[in-house]
Amino acid sequence: MDAERVMRQLEAAGWRCVHDAEEPKGEVCVINTCGFIGDAKEESINMILQMAERKKKGKLKKLIVMGCLSERYRAELEAELPEVDAYYGKFDFMNMVSALSSSKTFCPELRLRVPNTLRTVLSEDKRLLEGCSIYERHLTTPKHYAYLKISEGCNRMCSYCAIPLITGRHTSRPKEEILEEVRWLVSQGVKELNVIAQDLSSYGLDLYKGERLKVKGEGKHLLPELVDEMAQIEGVEWIRLHYAYPTDFPEALLDVMAKHKNVCKYLDIALQHCTDHMLGLMRRHITREEQDKLIRKIREKVPGICIRTTLLVGHPGETEEDFEELKAWVKEMRFERMGCFAYSDEEGTYANKHYKDDVPQEVKDARVAELMAIQQEISGELMGKFVGKTERVIIDRIEGDYAIGRTQFDSPEVDCEVLITVSGERLPVIGDFYDVKITKAEEFDLYGEII
Repeated sequence: MDAERVMRQLEAAGWRCVHDAEEPKGEVCVINTCGFIGDAKEESINMILQMAERKKKGKLKKLIVMGCLSERYRAELEAELPEVDAYYGKFDFMNMVSALSSSKTFCPELRLRVPNTLRTVLSEDKRLLEGCSIYERHLTTPKHYAYLKISEGCNRMCSYCAIPLITGRHTSRPKEEILEEVRWLVSQGVKELNVIAQDLSSYGLDLYKGERLKVKGEGKHLLPELVDEMAQIEGVEWIRLHYAYPTDFPEALLDVMAKHKNVCKYLDIALQHCTDHMLGLMRRHITREEQDKLIRKIREKVPGICIRTTLLVGHPGETEEDFEELKAWVKEMRFERMGCFAYSDEEGTYANKHYKDDVPQEVKDARVAELMAIQQEISGELMGKFVGKTERVIIDRIEGDYAIGRTQFDSPEVDCEVLITVSGERLPVIGDFYDVKITKAEEFDLYGEII
């Protein structure tokens, strides 16, 4: 979303912005980086090096880096990669917009293709966009869905997590500003809103401390109120919620989810582990009993909900006993969607300062593979229950003989898809909804036909 806003502001200044194109052709490149975990940092560095090589060969005039990696490691990057013309962090990218806006040199179009790393590219455009609001952006997603960030930062300080070091303390966006952005997105043709935050559960706690509740030092969860009002905006077909935190989860949100048909029965809530030993070492401020109680309540209040979670293995101190209990717990919980990651020792985190990274990498990798194999079997069983049912599906794209869509239980790019056989006489419209009868299921995909 940061890159999308940058692109919109640059367009207002006279640039034309091209995102994630097939062929690199131009002379100015802006790379928006990630610095959260080792793999993301490595990918960002590789892309910087690749573009730096193009610059050395005279195929690129200017290379700019922005985002989380340069927010966290700017001094080191400036020393190691002097071929980059300028670095901007996560929160000062408008300075980059100002610098490029005042530039007297406009360059031909540059197109890039960079998997999983957000790219922004710039080229000359004589058409000037005026009256650009701060929430307006150049959507890089298909026009029927968009991501909507409602807060930035996190106060949780989990042992392994570098997010607070990069983004700072949790700061909620004003509800009125978010609702205005929703209206603008709908006016652009967006039907599906994927609501995101580093800590969805804390939304609003910092906005009205002591004012609404008249209780010193306390705030109010505004997430249920926000989602309730979003759902009432005409044109909003789907709202999907990402990255809730289990501790202090706003349970009133479940009533809102059950109330509105356009609030998807989907909740992305990172649980990370299950044993009290590991939850304590991870500084999650929750016990297994409390976590299990919350999962049961979510499923009770919102029948049929799809819970997506992520788990972390190989954290310092994780024993074989912890991992065996985690495997048994995954089998018991039967999460509809699950991802698993190996611990990455991140500089400056509590774990990096106070623990020894004592689980060998090969053990971490083996644990990830074992958990995902368990989840694959669970997913296959759960997906099989869709066969014979009719689901509302939104079409994302057409590929060969198939229209590819998703149900309300699936977020773009990370979850399952529905493959619908099509013919040239009856091609479904990308971005439209269809009732689809599910005819076949695999572990992570469904097949169906429009009825």
